[in-house]
Amino acid sequence: MTFRQSGILFFLLAMSLPAACRTSPDCFDPKVFCAALVTDTQGLDDNGFRQDAWNGLNQSRQEKILDFVASIESVDARDYEKNITYFAGNGYDVILTAGSGLRRATLNAAGLFPESIFIGIDQIHEEAGPNLIRINFPEDQMGFLAGTMAAHLSATRVVAGLCETSEFDSMWRYCEGFRAGAKYIDEDIQVMIKYREGGSQDKLFLDEAWGIEQGENMISQGADVIFGAGGVTGQGALRAATLAGILSIGTERNQAMELGAAGSSVVASVYGHPSAQIQTMLPILREGMLPPPTVGQFNVILREEFSTENLKADIDLVLSGLISGSIKTTIPFEKP
Repeated sequence: MTFRQSGILFFLLAMSLPAACRTSPDCFDPKVFCAALVTDTQGLDDNGFRQDAWNGLNQSRQEKILDFVASIESVDARDYEKNITYFAGNGYDVILTAGSGLRRATLNAAGLFPESIFIGIDQIHEEAGPNLIRINFPEDQMGFLAGTMAAHLSATRVVAGLCETSEFDSMWRYCEGFRAGAKYIDEDIQVMIKYREGGSQDKLFLDEAWGIEQGENMISQGADVIFGAGGVTGQGALRAATLAGILSIGTERNQAMELGAAGSSVVASVYGHPSAQIQTMLPILREGMLPPPTVGQFNVILREEFSTENLKADIDLVLSGLISGSIKTTIPFEKP
């Protein structure tokens, strides 16, 4: 295996590392194939794609594709580069980073450690070296499906989507996909879209108060179904829906499970499912080859109490159309 890089061992408080990280595998040994996952502040147990990515690594370990796996759950965005560098500096062959907020730190680390392979999950890297691979999700399709559900559920014929800043193309695709999906069902439906533009960078994906405030504002204007995307920011809109007693649709994770009672309004969640792609990539990487960037699969979790035969049939119809290509969202990959 040739994807290795010797480097400086960066100190990281042991209390922030899981037990797996505190052992000392010789990842510099060409016979030992090591992989690690660094999450953003959402952590491993996010009921979404971060947890699914970790499951994919552990499954690969059980199948003996990997010799050693480890993870760090970042507790502060300022720790992203330090956490990634910990693994790169210890010779890990493959380092996965999960979450849009890790984009810049992952890109920087890939430049500093060219013999390690980095896999950025849910990230866009316009200028990336050959050792940086991405697994993205079809946010336009996920948003589109959410929009069709919202249009089916709405009684007021007013629905709303709230997303983090559109500076992230993924956020833009989510909300514009939502708009397109609602209009696909009903051209006359009113769709309100709100992005968190110009907000503090320190609150990126973490601005729950803004999400709640904007969600309440859209509800006051007649929206009776709300879609929220963008970490804790998007969750704010879902919380607002619960407080107002209206319906909501989540993404990025199983929001009903994540939010508990505060997510009782969540009818369904649509989110990425990267474990299959990870398990396909790792054997290729172990052989010293590079797999291409890939678009990950996604899950639709419909809560039983909101499930009806008509809604399930509508979801299946739209989902099969998106997969086959007979239904197209018409949303470009990059924001114009």
